[in-house]
Amino acid sequence: MKISAVKLYENGFMTQALAFGGEGMDGVDPSVRYRSSLQNFVIDTGDEVILVDTGMPDGVPDQVPDDNTPIFMGSRIMNYTDALAAAGYVPEQVSKILITHKHADHTGVLAAFPDAKIFASREECRADELRYPNVVPVDFTDGPYANFEKSQKIAEGVYYIEAKGHTTGNSIVIAEDGGLYYKLHGDVTYTDEALYENRLSIVFEDIAAARRTLDAVREFVASHPTVYLSTHTPLGYENLEAKRTVNLNDPPESIPVGEIKAAEASGKYICSVCGYVYDPAENGGVAFEDLPEDWKCPRCRQSKDKFTRA
Repeated sequence: MKISAVKLYENGFMTQALAFGGEGMDGVDPSVRYRSSLQNFVIDTGDEVILVDTGMPDGVPDQVPDDNTPIFMGSRIMNYTDALAAAGYVPEQVSKILITHKHADHTGVLAAFPDAKIFASREECRADELRYPNVVPVDFTDGPYANFEKSQKIAEGVYYIEAKGHTTGNSIVIAEDGGLYYKLHGDVTYTDEALYENRLSIVFEDIAAARRTLDAVREFVASHPTVYLSTHTPLGYENLEAKRTVNLNDPPESIPVGEIKAAEASGKYICSVCGYVYDPAENGGVAFEDLPEDWKCPRCRQSKDKFTRA
């Protein structure tokens, strides 16, 4: 088995308030930032090529962060299919796609894979982002996997795990290889520091389920040699490249955020949770700043403060 990162964005940041504040801001330092990026992953079993998520839609403008931006994914390196090619694969090789959850930065290029089976939890299949004829709803009928209550075996050594919370149909993927457990997740945590500190992010649809999922993940990594593959931090691919396993008693030292480079603002705004782009030209010329303070993202219902200039 070979697992590779599909690298899409680099040199971003997220605030500790976003990454740690889901159950309250006690102990949160608003001045602390962690590195951010965007990458998905590909599992090559030797018999088939399986994707885990498919990145931000092509053509979405880069964010233009400011001091109030909760998460800046960074600058786009390349579009998804080009990044997949850089990892050594073309769409025609892909037989299955496992979706961790519905948000656009995880489902944005599904249309490029009309011949692949797209697996998503049945709850997530109700989302507009997953309305494709090749979507396969998953009910997790294969019983428990370790301490997780529900799972579905996808291929030899590849398991799809129910992990509700971030969204009501959120899932994770575990790949077994060489005595290691590779845990590929979407947004159970936004950064690995939150896993070690046992903190939920502020983004969730079901906070009680999100807490149960994080507890289960921490229980699993405490008893299995686990390489933790995150989507929104460079630690995701750094852990993969080093085959570095989680030791909850020995957290990695955080690397400072580097220089932030951003394009000029266009007047558009991007939801940092689901990737929805607010374009004044498509909304009667109304500037984002002039929207009512109680306005919500039409896709994920998050508030205005989750949006970033583009």
